[in-house]
Amino acid sequence: MTRVSVALHVDGVSKRYLHRVKGEIYAARDVRLDVRPGEFLTLLGPSGCGKTTTLRMIAGFEKPDAGRIHFDGQDVTDLPANRRNIGFVFQNYALFPHLSVFENAAYGLRVRGLAADAIARSVGEVLALVGLAGYEQQFSAQLSGGEQQRVALARAIVIEPRVLLFDEPLSNLDAKLRVQMRHEIRALQRRLGITTVYVTHDQEEAMAVSDRIVVMDHGSVVQQGTAEDLYYRPASQFVAGFIGRVNLITGTLARAPDGRLGVAALGTVIAAAHVPHGLALGDTVQLMVRPEALAIARDGEATALRATVVSCTFLGEKVEYLLRCAGETLHSVRYNAGPAELVPEGVEVGLRMAEDAVNILPGERS
Repeated sequence: MTRVSVALHVDGVSKRYLHRVKGEIYAARDVRLDVRPGEFLTLLGPSGCGKTTTLRMIAGFEKPDAGRIHFDGQDVTDLPANRRNIGFVFQNYALFPHLSVFENAAYGLRVRGLAADAIARSVGEVLALVGLAGYEQQFSAQLSGGEQQRVALARAIVIEPRVLLFDEPLSNLDAKLRVQMRHEIRALQRRLGITTVYVTHDQEEAMAVSDRIVVMDHGSVVQQGTAEDLYYRPASQFVAGFIGRVNLITGTLARAPDGRLGVAALGTVIAAAHVPHGLALGDTVQLMVRPEALAIARDGEATALRATVVSCTFLGEKVEYLLRCAGETLHSVRYNAGPAELVPEGVEVGLRMAEDAVNILPGERS
């Protein structure tokens, strides 16, 4: 297949709807995206956040009320979907049940009027690429969910699209198959180098496949960056809570005895490596600590924080603890813990956290 790699620019697009009860509502509001050639960008957020509406505007299935969309500098805002040269993988696969695997994959090429030998060559190549060589005469009812997903993917890429779009493509698969398919999609995208926009509400899926992730809420982009950026340096409590599990503890910005800034919380001052600009001593803040960064201290280790084990849940490769500390309920995760290391319920333990694992977020808990 020919490698196609273009830049995608979404410039302030908005989409409004008139709701019978709520009045005018924004499904997307002033969305701005710059997707680099060959990049895999994921739109992530809860249901109703605007990610699918944004994807459909990029595809040409919806027309924005404001803003423009460009493919490699070409304004495609007013072009219909069939003239944008996009590949689209739907949530429900949208296969034709009366057509074979070959004919489903060949559909877009037949619409374009390609010669039969060119269609046979391209479809054969792409079916081999997605692991379906030999399935040409099968029908969708004879395929597993993962195989149907591969047919949908083959149909999307056989036309050599400028931009490849995915709308929750793995939501109908079981957990094990989702993990397998997301790796296959990512490997194929890297091999082909197609500029890709992917929509999901699953944060783990987004982290596994993406070069960058755009988090959306209430129709707007709230933060974008790599998985590491969003996980370790969230800009808001919403992002912190949506990207993985998190402990959020209310406190005030204070100065520790050694002069460093930290958060007065849990009966002590907890030092932090980074303090956001614009905060002053005494401001109410949220202390953010990921469960894996909240460690149970070794026996005999002196710590300022003391907690009681409320529950201990063994999950194979990890143990999850629910702890009670100074009136707060905290979550801690320990990995690769052997049976002798399990701390039973009711035991008092010390807690520690590394300064670089502590984040300070402004404002009250949402």
